[in-house]
Amino acid sequence: MWAREDSRPAPRDIAVIDVGSNSVRLVLYRVEGRAIWTVFNEKVLAGLGKGVAASGTLSAEGRAMALAALKRFKAVVAGARPSEIFTAATAAVREAADGKDFINQVQQETGLKIRVLTGEDEARYSALGVAAGASGAHGVVGDLGGSSLELTRLVAGHPSGGVTLPLGPFSLGAPKPIDIEMVRATSARVLSKLGDAYACETFYAVGGAWRNLALVHMAVSGYPLRIVHQFEFSATEAVETARFISRQSRGSLERIPGLSKKRVETLPYSAAVLEAAVEGLAVKRISVSAYGVREGLLFESMSSRVQALDPLIEGCDALGVRQGVAERLGAALEKWLTPFWSSLAPIFEPGRDEILLAAACRLADMGARLHPDHRADLTFDQVLRAPIAGQNHAERTFLAAALFARYTPQSPPLDTAGVTRLLSPDRVRRARTLGAALRLGCDLSGRTPELLANATLSLQATGVVLDMKKSAADMLQGEQTRKRLSNLADTLERPFSIRLI
Repeated sequence: MWAREDSRPAPRDIAVIDVGSNSVRLVLYRVEGRAIWTVFNEKVLAGLGKGVAASGTLSAEGRAMALAALKRFKAVVAGARPSEIFTAATAAVREAADGKDFINQVQQETGLKIRVLTGEDEARYSALGVAAGASGAHGVVGDLGGSSLELTRLVAGHPSGGVTLPLGPFSLGAPKPIDIEMVRATSARVLSKLGDAYACETFYAVGGAWRNLALVHMAVSGYPLRIVHQFEFSATEAVETARFISRQSRGSLERIPGLSKKRVETLPYSAAVLEAAVEGLAVKRISVSAYGVREGLLFESMSSRVQALDPLIEGCDALGVRQGVAERLGAALEKWLTPFWSSLAPIFEPGRDEILLAAACRLADMGARLHPDHRADLTFDQVLRAPIAGQNHAERTFLAAALFARYTPQSPPLDTAGVTRLLSPDRVRRARTLGAALRLGCDLSGRTPELLANATLSLQATGVVLDMKKSAADMLQGEQTRKRLSNLADTLERPFSIRLI
């Protein structure tokens, strides 16, 4: 049972200003316990690090652009009045001879005191960010910035060691046209020395450059869901995409939908480094993370109790409460459905079926305020694309299909949404079962948690059985209860019965 404590941490509004080698960014977050919501996000691709490799100093044009952006960010933050402000500068400022001078100028002209992270700090915060978005993440985090690549091993969500490498595009020659063989050879030489320490099955790719590479793969392969966070693809697919990018002209890359045009000049460099990482670290799969250093700073600020909560369950809880009408319903439904759900054979990785049940229960009433003729379709779309961490794309699609079935016994619109390739037929059927069970629980109880205590649902040799206390039978029985129970039993192709006890 994934029930949380009744007392919820008060929401916090936090600003993070990130001065990177390529981009300067302000993000305003609303943090609700373990759930992280992006409220405002603005970036300027200033290219501070463009001159560091050649001259040892920051780009003059980049300094001017970054300073102008930071002045604007300071004004936005002053208006937003967050409870906390975190700042971070990374490799370019850290390594440039005039980096300290730039930080002093920023403080004098804006009042912002920018914290310059060490390479080890940057690697650790990036790994914490991945852990914030994917509880229990296990593998190696690779955060590629404009000037450097940070590698950190994650062991069950905990960072262990870290190294910073001069493999950012600007360190390898960008924005000049790429010498692909030279970049591949340099990257391979550096990464081959780390194979023993950083070999992994799962490589968590962090950074805008690799998010754009994932968008290229999605476009070329016709992938149906344009969400990069926790998008997974194989090592073979990553290498094929990297080589595809190396063969394209700038104009061809700029025509790919969703691709940042300003990142096109550095994308071939980023692709070559990923190819070398896959081969040098014996990677089997890539998991793209939209969370990185900024979210790592937020995660570190949470209490250990909050850090231990599951991001998917907490995100669904926060979203469900915000859009629904019954704050205590989710945990009550989870408790009520757990015996029935546990009797079904697992269809996801170990432990994930229980988490998906808990998450779906938190979303069970989120369509309550939508038009009844469109609840199923609108809820499906909201859940499929909700900015909630802690779920891969198959799990995201499963929850969307389950919440569709919460409002109608019809088949979920997987074909029209173009995501049939993300969910096996067995998982589609299981999603319909979960949705039908949620519908039964909500309608049986009238969305009142106390009424659920008068009935139990189980799967037995005789079929799906709903037991009711005789003293509460008048409150629970009815034509609708029988209809909902029948629909649930149909998803399992089993008979049903109602017993008074």
